[in-house]
Amino acid sequence: MIVNKPAFDGLRADASAPSAWVRRWSHLVTPGGVVLDVACGHGRHARWFHERNHPLALVDRAQAAIESIAIPAPACEAVVADIENGPWPFAGRQFDAVVVTNYLWRPLMPTLLDSLAPGGVLIYETFTQGNETVGKPSRPDFLLRPGELLDIFRTLRIVAFEDGFQEAAPGQAARFVQRIAAVREAANAARSGDALPATASGPPRYHLR
Repeated sequence: MIVNKPAFDGLRADASAPSAWVRRWSHLVTPGGVVLDVACGHGRHARWFHERNHPLALVDRAQAAIESIAIPAPACEAVVADIENGPWPFAGRQFDAVVVTNYLWRPLMPTLLDSLAPGGVLIYETFTQGNETVGKPSRPDFLLRPGELLDIFRTLRIVAFEDGFQEAAPGQAARFVQRIAAVREAANAARSGDALPATASGPPRYHLR
């Protein structure tokens, strides 16, 4: 069950433009925190976070895609790996943010959850059921069930969630999409991006934008 990620990115007028959902919630990531970009494609989100001084860990199965990103080490650790049929290349490591867009491989979900450090932010966006009525992807393996991200990541603090239909816009096809922004909260965790830590007077404040 391999998702052809670059083909899905082609639904955008500019395939190099980062997702509006990722842009909206990137302020939650700890300043200078390491961002893991899963199935990173040609690096539209890698460049977004690199410009904001975040170290990167990237993985994609396409050698050409990884080579096209051209963010030098040590700011970027880029790995070519088949994460559906081979070992997870970041075993035992945790990150300040995990970013996934236009990609779904359900057996990887527990690994993504384990890869999130205390105070870390998950930003996830991909297609959901109903998309088969308007275009590709259309196979059930590639489409989330209603509310599926809420169920998978129920142990996290959900900051934002959307599940619905997005009308066609210039350069972008109509689509059914599901997306989530969530934080792994922990007692006495460090400040997470644009969130104030818990104090005696109240809980953390995750600013909505």
